[in-house]
Amino acid sequence: MPRGDEGRRPSGPRGHWLMGNTPEYDADRIGFLRRCHREYGDVFSYDERTVFVIDPKLAHDVLADPSRSFVTELAPFDTGRNLGRAVSQGNSWMSARRSVWPGLNHTAAGLADGRTVGILDTVIDAAAGREVDVLTTMRTFTATAIADYCFGPDATGIPGLLADNIEATRPFAGTSYQFPAWLPLRRHRRLFRVHRQTVETLTGIVRCRRASGTRTSPGDLLDFLLAADPEMSDPAVTATLRGILMGGHGVPAAALASIVRELAARPRLAAELAAEADGSTNRTAPPAARLPLAEAVVKEVLRLYPPVWLMTRTAHQAVELGGWPLRAGDDVLLNPYLIHRDPRWWPRPDEFDPGRWAAGQPAPGAAYLPFGAGPRVCLGSALTMRQLTLATSRLAQRYTIDSPNVATAVPEFLGRLAPVGLRARFRPSAGRSAAAAPPSS
Repeated sequence: MPRGDEGRRPSGPRGHWLMGNTPEYDADRIGFLRRCHREYGDVFSYDERTVFVIDPKLAHDVLADPSRSFVTELAPFDTGRNLGRAVSQGNSWMSARRSVWPGLNHTAAGLADGRTVGILDTVIDAAAGREVDVLTTMRTFTATAIADYCFGPDATGIPGLLADNIEATRPFAGTSYQFPAWLPLRRHRRLFRVHRQTVETLTGIVRCRRASGTRTSPGDLLDFLLAADPEMSDPAVTATLRGILMGGHGVPAAALASIVRELAARPRLAAELAAEADGSTNRTAPPAARLPLAEAVVKEVLRLYPPVWLMTRTAHQAVELGGWPLRAGDDVLLNPYLIHRDPRWWPRPDEFDPGRWAAGQPAPGAAYLPFGAGPRVCLGSALTMRQLTLATSRLAQRYTIDSPNVATAVPEFLGRLAPVGLRARFRPSAGRSAAAAPPSS
């Protein structure tokens, strides 16, 4: 039987007397959430300290957080729920965001256009028409691209570290059970070892660049952060770059895997994108101006398959949400995937239709959350949108994409949402193998 308003909590499934809802949730995450949404509404309890929200306005209120009552997801293994530390870290991150934002905005991101497309060409050409795992290939591209953006000539070895981080976190994505950090499990040791190696490597690069006093040409994000005013400490620069590397790697790779799936399934769409790329002559305009169809495709893929399909915020003080009281330490889980597919906000919500974004049409209200919202909106959203738009256009322009399992490689709701297991062959299109990369704009 569902819980009612006891203790003024939203209703929700009772679950197993000992294990709660975790077994059913882990067995079919999105199926479980769909059922709960139907039975209990836009706000429902998962357990005594966890609430799911499928209402776009309430989700936006949590993300925008005008009362500053929520912190972002707590650090892994923070079983003590140290909310004070989380608030302090959040304040430090907001300060760092203000310093780094100009280095990631549309203008700054546009300076890397030529390098981004060149990296994509190198990665895809290396496949030489072979059948490859799409998600792995896209991770190679995005890891190389974000490492180059952050570190320029000092990026050697960073893509490999990012791949190690993906592998180290993979065992934790498939289960909601969390064991104490002190248990000497192999996956714990590996995660800590990779984390330590990543921080040490990034710290070494930051210190060497600062000590040299030289700037790279063209400038990279590390140069920008070292010249920030007020000055950022080495640990602050390292932490900022690590956050950008992690987000700028996994999210766009997952999105690109879904984009490749759509291009393989829709050859007419791919042909239209190729024609748009061939007809683009304004090489100094941003992608939104010169590649409107490619940008619409990206937006629609992010609507149907948002890589960050679940977002967590934790109340660090008592607060009310939609008439429901939350206690300090309560978790609020927001689900962009279900919000993006709700017929109340989107006509034909399960249909892939880039035309809904024609002429720069905005999303309905607060019902579009691929990068979050409010002051903590994804810091790299402008860079990611630009990279995804350019990559979508370039893939359609240069390659014919064939996939033997495009109809069966469904998205997997573990970690970043992506069609895991999708395989494809990128065959150079006739007369397009030598197409020039766009210059930096």
